[in-house]
Amino acid sequence: MSQVGALVRDWRTRRRLSQADLADQAEVSTRHLSCIERGRAHPSREMVLVLASALDVPLRERNTLLQAAGFAPAYRETDLGDPQMAQVRQALDLVLAGHEPYAAVVVDRTWDVVRTNAPWRLLAAQILGRTDGPPNLLRAIFDPDGLRPHLVNWEEVARATLQRLRREATVEGDEALLALYHELRGRAPDHVLRDEASAPPPLLIPVRLRVGDTVLSLFTTLTTLGTPTDVTLSELRIEQYFPADAATAAWVRDTVAPLLGR
Repeated sequence: MSQVGALVRDWRTRRRLSQADLADQAEVSTRHLSCIERGRAHPSREMVLVLASALDVPLRERNTLLQAAGFAPAYRETDLGDPQMAQVRQALDLVLAGHEPYAAVVVDRTWDVVRTNAPWRLLAAQILGRTDGPPNLLRAIFDPDGLRPHLVNWEEVARATLQRLRREATVEGDEALLALYHELRGRAPDHVLRDEASAPPPLLIPVRLRVGDTVLSLFTTLTTLGTPTDVTLSELRIEQYFPADAATAAWVRDTVAPLLGR
């Protein structure tokens, strides 16, 4: 089996598709697809991209497929700080500012924090004693010097975090995410790990965060950029925090909004 053929088969298995299903979506014969997977036929650059699209492979891994087939990557990976990204940074800042007085943060594929809004920095200062906040959002949840001691429902949040991260690592085929998943599992007690493996994913778990003498109840949404053609942009996510009860909404209105001059 060729390297690219093995990768195509791996992604097809991840997506739980038969050869017939994938061949139909990619508009190729099942026989030709079988030959590609077994290394008896070498796919063209166009065929690799067609199969990757049919399999909904992330852009980073589409480049990996192309390189495995002997072709140059099709998608560039531009640092967010690059001058070419000025308009993107401006757009992200507009979204973050537009969510105020509620906290919001931009993370990359491994949940490293790359951009924040003012309410996020205010909360970080009150909870962690520093305005820059945690460098990695998920590690902070499991860090005894990070968010962990301030999360009233830490076990629920930890379990949901591990479940989500495991799903992401599987769907994305991302070894860095898988490594992060195993790292965080190593910081969780056994009963959380047992529940994480057996419990169905929750529909919604509010994050109950203690700030001083107040317990905030928050839920989050994740937003991605539409139809990106750059690897970096395809992996950015905006996590926005919303009040899950009236008391939290009132706290934000009375405590955060005035600090923002509202």
